[in-house]
Amino acid sequence: MIKSVHTKIGVFILIAALLFLMIPQNASGEGVGVSARSAILMEQETGRVLYEKDAYTQRRIASITKIMTAIVAIESGKLDDTVVISARAAGTEGSSLYLKEGEKIKLENLVYGLMLRSGNDAAVAIAETVGGSLEGFVNLMNQKVEEIGMSNTVFANPHGLDDHENHFSTAYDMALLTQYAMNNEIYQAISGTKVHKAPNETENWDYVWRNKNKLLTGLYENSTGGKTGYTKRAKRTLVSTAERDGMKLIAVTLDAPSDWNDHIAMFNFGYTNYELTLLQSKGVLKNLKKEPYKGRVKLNRDLFYPLTEDEQESIESTIQLAKPPQKSEWDKQDAFQNPVGLYKVTLNNETLIKAPLTYETVEKKSEGFWGFFRNLFSLDSGRDLNG
Repeated sequence: MIKSVHTKIGVFILIAALLFLMIPQNASGEGVGVSARSAILMEQETGRVLYEKDAYTQRRIASITKIMTAIVAIESGKLDDTVVISARAAGTEGSSLYLKEGEKIKLENLVYGLMLRSGNDAAVAIAETVGGSLEGFVNLMNQKVEEIGMSNTVFANPHGLDDHENHFSTAYDMALLTQYAMNNEIYQAISGTKVHKAPNETENWDYVWRNKNKLLTGLYENSTGGKTGYTKRAKRTLVSTAERDGMKLIAVTLDAPSDWNDHIAMFNFGYTNYELTLLQSKGVLKNLKKEPYKGRVKLNRDLFYPLTEDEQESIESTIQLAKPPQKSEWDKQDAFQNPVGLYKVTLNNETLIKAPLTYETVEKKSEGFWGFFRNLFSLDSGRDLNG
């Protein structure tokens, strides 16, 4: 009898332990469980953070560094330049395109190889071409860091290898970088390419590079691109982008043993719980009834924001307008200084959007056929016929 009781207790403990292991250990209050030490999900257009886990801690980032390398190269305007591969580039360790010293290849193709196959040799060749030297290119990278506002990021190389101590970023900063890069159509195209062919001048066959991003190549149908990364110190890092029903999302994980699943879980969370909601259409605001603003105040872009269903019920919008000039000045072209006001959207007293409003002056209508001749006559009436 005692033995039977002990057996039952043992089975109960075993079942409890197994159930505990089945619970996502990193599950958050929002209902997302991720394996990553740091993670973030950001809506691309507005930058709203939909989910985060230790997103502001500085960590090593491995080859997602190459997102910065790619965008600096693209913005250099040198994509059509021919690059001669140096000994330093050809000898770079780690993941490689297997470029040969003295080989000639177009810079654009190097960027494809950089993003799709994570070629460290391509990263050094790009740096030497665009920055004049690897060190010069790193300076350009860190200038772009300041421009974008990546306040917790320092780059020390163009590839992300663990050869410097002062090379780190955060999940949030890498989301900011990706948000910036995805505004560039060339970057979008390269990041979202599954297979790229490039001429190989040293062989009788072309390079064929297949993207390492498994989300893009089959795991997630809404994937639009991204960049993989791994080093022994950084572990697995991943940046990916997706789009569904017009809403574009950016996911970042640092040190994530199960990064593909992490990203799918975050994307599904975002698309299940948030909707890109139209808050106000662009154009003349029709709800203004008082002069001189009636029919003349214009919003120049549609206002969208990702919101949960509950949040949509709590949104408040206000219009703030400058004090108008004296009535006698209303018809003058420069009487109203633009912007003339703000369209403000708040949620629970937190400002989500501040959009400028402009004043549209109304051009005077033509005076017609007889007015044209009247004006013509008035001009000629005081003119010296010999003038």
